[in-house]
Amino acid sequence: MALKQETIDVSKIKYGANGLVPVIAQDYESGEVLMLAEMNAEAVEKTFATGYAHYYNAQKKEVVKKGASKGNTQSVKAAFVTDNGGALLLKVVQKGKVDAENNAFSKFSTQIKGEYNDIGGEMFGRLQRIVADVKANPEDGAYTSFLFARGVDRIGKKVGEEAVELVIAAKNAEKVGVINEAADLLYHVMVLLNAKDVKISEVCSELCKRNR
Repeated sequence: MALKQETIDVSKIKYGANGLVPVIAQDYESGEVLMLAEMNAEAVEKTFATGYAHYYNAQKKEVVKKGASKGNTQSVKAAFVTDNGGALLLKVVQKGKVDAENNAFSKFSTQIKGEYNDIGGEMFGRLQRIVADVKANPEDGAYTSFLFARGVDRIGKKVGEEAVELVIAAKNAEKVGVINEAADLLYHVMVLLNAKDVKISEVCSELCKRNR
């Protein structure tokens, strides 16, 4: 499905001397940065016309649809351009894995410096993806698979139990208990959302409506 044309102003895009503009693809749900690529005018046109990311392949010297051969396509939900028009940001729904050869969801999968623990919304999006993968591919002995096998009633019961345990932990002076119980509760909530086919982005949209 093509992106709504009224939301696109391609005149704001400024191509370099080589006729290309750098593009960052970011996962729509988790916020994970997936890849850095380039587009020429033809790739931009095809991306906005079809709703699927097309990039310029320097090796082949042609425009290719992302995932055309292996099926790991990128459906574009939104596109942004920098103030000077020199770079694009695509919010995409990634099908499969970007780096299929290395079995990696993102091209930026190797950390070389610093500490980073998937803080904030990115962690929830990543957890959502992991939970969905376990649901689609059950594992013997895996706790998440155990919950899905027993259905919404069992998952809902665990959410209630973990909520009570969080309240109890909050009555103690130590912070670590609250952190652990909150993590347990949020994990089970994510499993319950998946069981009901609810995306974390839908919950966030509702929160945004309430807190404008």
